[in-house]
Amino acid sequence: MGTMAQITDSARKLLRTCPLCEAVCGLEITLDAADHVVSVRGDKLDPFSKGFLCPKGASLGKLDEDPERVTEPMIRDRATGAWRTAGWDEAFDYIAERFPAITAEYGNQAVGMYVGNPNAHTVAGALYLPVLIRALGTKNLFSASTADQMPKQVAAGLMFGDPLTVPVPDLDRTDYLLMLGANPLESNGSLCTAPDFPGRLAALRKRGGRFVVVDPRATRTAERADEHLFIRPGTDVFLLFGLVHTLFAENLTEVRVAVNGLDEVRAAAAEFTPEVVAAHTGVPAETVVRLARELAAAPTAAVYARIGTCTAEFGTLTQWLVDVLNVLTGNLDSPGGAMFATAAATGIVRSKPFRTGRWRSRVRGLGEAMGELPVATLADEILTPGEGQIRAMVTVAGNPALSAPGAARLDAALAGLDFMVSVDRYLNETTRHADVILPPPRTVQSPHYDFALLQFAVRNYARYSRPLVPLGDRPSEAAVLARLGAALTGRPHHGTGDQDPVAAVDELVIAGMLHKAGIPERRDELIGANSTEQRIDLMLRLGPYGEWNGGTLNLQVLLDNPHGIDLGPLTPRLPGALRTAS
Repeated sequence: MGTMAQITDSARKLLRTCPLCEAVCGLEITLDAADHVVSVRGDKLDPFSKGFLCPKGASLGKLDEDPERVTEPMIRDRATGAWRTAGWDEAFDYIAERFPAITAEYGNQAVGMYVGNPNAHTVAGALYLPVLIRALGTKNLFSASTADQMPKQVAAGLMFGDPLTVPVPDLDRTDYLLMLGANPLESNGSLCTAPDFPGRLAALRKRGGRFVVVDPRATRTAERADEHLFIRPGTDVFLLFGLVHTLFAENLTEVRVAVNGLDEVRAAAAEFTPEVVAAHTGVPAETVVRLARELAAAPTAAVYARIGTCTAEFGTLTQWLVDVLNVLTGNLDSPGGAMFATAAATGIVRSKPFRTGRWRSRVRGLGEAMGELPVATLADEILTPGEGQIRAMVTVAGNPALSAPGAARLDAALAGLDFMVSVDRYLNETTRHADVILPPPRTVQSPHYDFALLQFAVRNYARYSRPLVPLGDRPSEAAVLARLGAALTGRPHHGTGDQDPVAAVDELVIAGMLHKAGIPERRDELIGANSTEQRIDLMLRLGPYGEWNGGTLNLQVLLDNPHGIDLGPLTPRLPGALRTAS
């Protein structure tokens, strides 16, 4: 439990999902009469997290009212470097005056945008950030993803046709888990949404399962494993190819899903004998053989790899091999193996197979993936003169001047921009270069639904949290992003009456989704306290459990079940989940 102050008789207990990592734990938050967080506990009635609480969740109250947090718009005087607070209208007016002039002179490609990790944990990031990106009209989009999980999403996109169709280990039913480059006892899991990851690993071992960690370091997770194999950093690709080689060489494959390319995989793995692999990885040849045999012999098994394997050379190939192994051992899309979650809220379904390299970065010619360029080349794009040089930036909830590759060079590059806007709660290494900082509201003033993370959940589940505290006279995070999009392009941005940017965006999206579904006449059936909730209601109704899709789910059902709803264990989804050309 996290306690910030004495709990009084006037305190009230409210529920919401924790937004601080990928575990989506349910929280019971106690607020006092002045709307201050005085206590945070795990929600014991949440069917997914079952009361689990980590130190991050316990600290939510302190983070929510951090004294260093920016609470009002701030404008920087370029001549002196001094900051001053400003009203919301003044801040947006200043942006509307300065930013469109840059794009008018240099074009949309003179603008860059960086999106940080927190956007995956907010309703505004999921629903309104795409509108802001489209408004900018630039191909210079960068995010934390290319320094983190992009190799996994590219591998999934090429293998399954959609980069969001990522298999996750069926932790609660597997008999054997091989984990590479991950430390969920510290991180709580990544691209594998699993509240109380440590407890689920302990349960695996308690039921007689086996848990093997491959990692160059003796992490907390490795210490809990049945076996920890040290490996030379960056050589996971050789180990996985060695396992594939052994499965073919010893006729241990059992493919249970329809696949193309088995012969090509066999040929690609032919040279990676256990002896060759041992020389590269430091893992003995006999251990490579034993691991392959254990994977093949286990009643159910899953291979899972995370950031340690993504940020190494051959990261994308490594992530592909993870699922090649899950296929070859008969464990892809099978209970206890690596499976696909069925998220309740449906957005726009990808209609064309995934591809990369639709455009390339101006300076180094690096290809895009999922609409993004590698953040490692952002400094190049700012510092290198010529047509298309980035002269203005927008950052949303990110600090690349500290976290990106070559951060010191990027820090210097940001200092030379003509103009920069940051949506952020802090004055940090990145936002100190901004001309305007627009702060989002407190966490407890925002709604919460995990659009992104529930696509990677180890059990199907849904939960919606309304704001716990009124906004007062400040805009919502959705309104900040919608108004920013209008100001950047010189459109009306004051957000009053019929010109409310949030409602305007939502009405366009709702109309488009209803038209695509062939039911435009059902607009008036949507419920919600505002247009954002009506969009969520529509996504739930059209989703796989939705009442407009043969089920019963809608927003009202989630409002009536504030602890969340268990939608059952993962179920096989192939070939229906595929978006590949074949």
